[in-house]
Amino acid sequence: MADTSPSTVIDARGSYCPGPLMELIAQIKLARIGDILEVWATDEGSAKDIPQWARKVGHEYLGTETVDREWHVRVRKSK
Repeated sequence: MADTSPSTVIDARGSYCPGPLMELIAQIKLARIGDILEVWATDEGSAKDIPQWARKVGHEYLGTETVDREWHVRVRKSK
């Protein structure tokens, strides 16, 4: 995982697919280019869906870390 701190942490724990992704989409619209957003999710599907979405729409997927049955997914806004 990148060693830079996220600009925004999105706590989507307890939300099910596509909730965490939808929360990321809403927040990334408000972010500046270069900002790092980290999504905390308890839904394992988010660990697959978010990186796929980020690549598809042109943002930079930075990595996923698993912490106590939670997935922390980082994305850098690229456009």
